[in-house]
Amino acid sequence: MTTASATSTAETLAQTPQQSASALVPLLQSNAARTETDRKVAEENIQALTDAGLFRLTVPRRLGGLETDFRTFLEVTSELARGCGSTAWVVTLINVCNWLVGLYPEQAQQEVWGDDPHARVCGVLAPSATSRPVVGGHMVSGRWGFASGSLHSQWATVGVPLMDDSGNQTDQGMALVPMSDLSIEDTWYVAGMRGTGSNTLVADEIFVPSHRIMSVTQAVQGAYGTEHEDETLYRSAFVPVLSLVLAGPQTGLAQAGKDVVGVSLAKGKGISYTFYERAVEAPSTQIQFAEAAQLIDTARLHMLRAADDIDTWAAKSEYMPFAIRARVRMDTGYVARRSREALDLLLNIQGAGSFAEASPLQRIWRDQETGSRHAVINPAIANELYGRALLGIEEQVTPLI
Repeated sequence: MTTASATSTAETLAQTPQQSASALVPLLQSNAARTETDRKVAEENIQALTDAGLFRLTVPRRLGGLETDFRTFLEVTSELARGCGSTAWVVTLINVCNWLVGLYPEQAQQEVWGDDPHARVCGVLAPSATSRPVVGGHMVSGRWGFASGSLHSQWATVGVPLMDDSGNQTDQGMALVPMSDLSIEDTWYVAGMRGTGSNTLVADEIFVPSHRIMSVTQAVQGAYGTEHEDETLYRSAFVPVLSLVLAGPQTGLAQAGKDVVGVSLAKGKGISYTFYERAVEAPSTQIQFAEAAQLIDTARLHMLRAADDIDTWAAKSEYMPFAIRARVRMDTGYVARRSREALDLLLNIQGAGSFAEASPLQRIWRDQETGSRHAVINPAIANELYGRALLGIEEQVTPLI
């Protein structure tokens, strides 16, 4: 590294993560179309994010990471989405999977980061696999779709059903495996979030040692394998974290849409087939723009309240109560709905020109529509499970609360 580049890196790392994210927005915007066309995040983005430390938000400090709280995590990913939805999504998923590694025993953490503090982890929670117990661990085969960030990762954590010697399932687990044990099948052909490279991971009879298998059943209740119980970040509630982190790109994409429309209005855009030569002078524009801004603020307030819930309870010696965990799931779905509604209003202001290929709005819209349909976000399911929790109905619609 040259003296000049070393100085630049030192200056970057002296910034807060939020400041670093803001500084990268112009670069991400300039590479957004290429990221989409190539169906993977531009390597220039990956390098800049690495230099800024933004893939290490959730890596333990003792292993070279930043170990930030989840409010910071969400502020960073929301800001990055102003530049590129796909890039922000990859940063989100890699950081949350890095956080998952922080829940494993020290031995597993050392294997991931001991020799490479910049190692990145992708993951898929769904247990779309088979396993069988062997001495010291399990043999695992499977296919895991939608592995965002897999093209830029060195490790993966994947869902597996854990079986006994008789072939009966005893638990659901997350197996931590090096990417060198997996192959990537190119399956990610979609309308939005094209640059996330969310392809399919494939394993064929790979050995996973016991210390690299986490019980999902226990994790949902706050029982983790890490020996470092003094580290607040890794006491955070399992499902609330896995759901809420997906809200960051939602608010950021809505804000990106607001930025684009605001610039267009400032340049004097008119309203076709009306007497308004400048749309900014029309009450309908003013009202819709204000409503969109308020919806974005509302989404962000709910997102940060939920982040504060996670951080506050992690700082305590007791696990987040069930009712608050259910509310975080509700907040996540609410953020997605309000962000979509805001972007819809902004598209109304901009009109059919929003969908011209040359307009960044059409990509922002497609990314928003795709990302906000992630199964863990599902607002209707979130409403149902939160309503059941509020009314004291014990039978739930999912164990992931």
